[in-house]
Amino acid sequence: MRSLSAVSGAVLLALATPTFANQQENGEKKAELERIQVTARKTVENLQQVPVAVTSIGATELAEKGIAELIEVQQFSPNTTLQRSRGTNSTITAFIRGVGQQDPLWGYEPGVGIYIDDVYLARPQGAVLDLIDVERVEVLRGPQGTLYGKNTIGGAIKYVTKEMTGDATFNVSASVGSYNQRDIKLTGQYPLIQDTLYVGVGYANLNRDGFGEYLQSDLPNQDTENYNKEVEAARVTLEWHANDDLFFRLNWDKTDDTSNAKGGYRLLPSLLTDAPVPNSVYDSYTSLPTWNKVELEGYSLLANWDLTDATSLKYVASKRESYSPTNIDFDNTPLRIFDVPAVYDDNQTSHELQLNHAGENYKLVSGLYYYDGESCGQFEAILEVLGNAISLPGLTREVSGCNNSSSKAAYIQGSYYFNQQWSATLGARYTQDEKEANVNNGLVFETVYPYSGWIPGYERPAGELVPEVLNDNEDWSRFTPRLGVEYQHSDDMMFFASYAQGFKSGTYNPRATTAEPAANPEIVDSFELGMKSEWNDNLRANITLFSLLHKDRQYISILPGETSADLNQRLGNIGRSESQGIEAEFTYVATDNLNFNASIGYIDAEFTEVIDTDPETGEEFDKSDQFDIANTPDLTFNLGFDYSIESSFGDFVVNGNYYHRGDYVLFEEASLLSQDAYGLVNLGVTWYSNDGHWSASLTGKNLTDEEYLVGGYQFVTPDPTDPTDTSKYTPGLGGDNTLIGYYGDPRTVTLTVNYRF
Repeated sequence: MRSLSAVSGAVLLALATPTFANQQENGEKKAELERIQVTARKTVENLQQVPVAVTSIGATELAEKGIAELIEVQQFSPNTTLQRSRGTNSTITAFIRGVGQQDPLWGYEPGVGIYIDDVYLARPQGAVLDLIDVERVEVLRGPQGTLYGKNTIGGAIKYVTKEMTGDATFNVSASVGSYNQRDIKLTGQYPLIQDTLYVGVGYANLNRDGFGEYLQSDLPNQDTENYNKEVEAARVTLEWHANDDLFFRLNWDKTDDTSNAKGGYRLLPSLLTDAPVPNSVYDSYTSLPTWNKVELEGYSLLANWDLTDATSLKYVASKRESYSPTNIDFDNTPLRIFDVPAVYDDNQTSHELQLNHAGENYKLVSGLYYYDGESCGQFEAILEVLGNAISLPGLTREVSGCNNSSSKAAYIQGSYYFNQQWSATLGARYTQDEKEANVNNGLVFETVYPYSGWIPGYERPAGELVPEVLNDNEDWSRFTPRLGVEYQHSDDMMFFASYAQGFKSGTYNPRATTAEPAANPEIVDSFELGMKSEWNDNLRANITLFSLLHKDRQYISILPGETSADLNQRLGNIGRSESQGIEAEFTYVATDNLNFNASIGYIDAEFTEVIDTDPETGEEFDKSDQFDIANTPDLTFNLGFDYSIESSFGDFVVNGNYYHRGDYVLFEEASLLSQDAYGLVNLGVTWYSNDGHWSASLTGKNLTDEEYLVGGYQFVTPDPTDPTDTSKYTPGLGGDNTLIGYYGDPRTVTLTVNYRF
């Protein structure tokens, strides 16, 4: 019988991939939970013995549930938010337990680290990864500052690709679906030298028409698809098993996303145009080109040497580059009221040397890490229409610069087993972080784009257009500990308690208008108390309580200006927040054929201190009552099932789930954009042929066609004469009512056919 995957794990537990196992007991088959292995602590371990809040979803479950992108994993991990970020299809907004990154501009650091085969992705651009040739996805909740380092104060997400088997195989997968979806994926491997040297390849071409369209554009000959998809991705892997103890893997990957720029939905009528609010939330207007591009390319080398049966040495090196010119029409009108064409240009290199050792009653993970990254960009805030529709020859605020960083770290974490029941874990990481930044910022009294040819016939003026306002460097160092104690009550039940600390790097304001100092690092202290358990071999129940203190939160303050053309923002450490919550995941194997799973997350998160200064009196005051934790519903839960059917035509697996997200806001301060609670219903069926060569799946997502906000922009303020009236606003930057929403995917149905030979 074919094994089935299920979601399991929670709070330091794991949204792993339980499957059905069959055993003989008194002559009868017995439904039983499968043992799941993860690498949350950088060594291979049984999920139920890892005192870390980790969710792991394996390749079979990903395929059977039709999970095609990294952001869909949020449904199966409690207190987790993974969304597309506003005006592009490839930039991620990631929050775990109320900690993440709101602004994707260069220089800002993430709060949730994303890794591909243990290689850290420093920037959110391109991080909405399509799941191609993946072995599993792991979501680690809570600070991972000891083993994974800075910028994992909310948690970490690990994308693990498949290791080759050495057999000659080739797989073809084709999908068709709603909105003219047409995808092709090709993967394969071939032994160049039997049992020694293998080569693997992967290619994907992913296409879909838009969910909506641009109703009116200021430029001719533009592609009017909105929320469309055009992605090409390729991967080549070379594995060398030099001997039983020495292994090398060399990877190359490249992704080109040429999907259109994503237009937002105007939630308020424009004051300066006669374009009505669109009928569909996926329709928009624009005065910018509709093209968009995200180019990613990376190389990585893994070397693993088993020095002895108990000791291994691993080296991971990588180099990654990304380039993304993009068009974001903030006002979403056919006029140049607030247009922002931008370019992001990033590259990074990293090296990690790791030593693992297991003794008779202890095990140890240690390593050295080095990272060097350059993050640069430029954007133009084009404001040609101000105030009462007064046309000007052109007005642009140009901002450009770089935030370059280097980081060195040493870490060690060990577990000591006092006896068969009690153990303790102690870890520490020391990091030296350095950042240098320059910012150019100023007004240009004409319409300016980042480079010539941005729009047909445009030639950019020569020379520097705006002055340099900041050129500085700063360094920080941090010691981040982890301390835990574990009690193995029985073979099937473990209790644990832990304290962990993480930090998010200090940084400079990439929109600085003066030589302002860098913001200091953010610090998160986290406490967890949890249980991992299996009952009667068919019920897994993992429960974790957590509490965290988030200190020195970095925040952009909007400073008042003389006109609506001012874009004055200042970065500083002004906030402190606290969160407490619970995460639980359950898997119940009812029979050989039927499996139920559930995950539940509840969090009570709030700002406890936000210090600001009164511009008139110079006195400090606390305005935490005006702040909320963004992108963090208080309640998330997922209920699902898997049911297998054996027949003479092959095996069938039917699965479904209902995913609920509670109310949440999109911005921390006085958010005007909020999303009411909603639920998503997904159903699927997968068929496997008896000969093992063919499979096919039919998957329906968001079957009730829910409309829900995942991003937005707010450049309006409530009318000061009547702030309680939500229909009255004072225009913001550009002189218009700019309140914009971006939405999650509508109902889609996809048919996928796979052939393996």
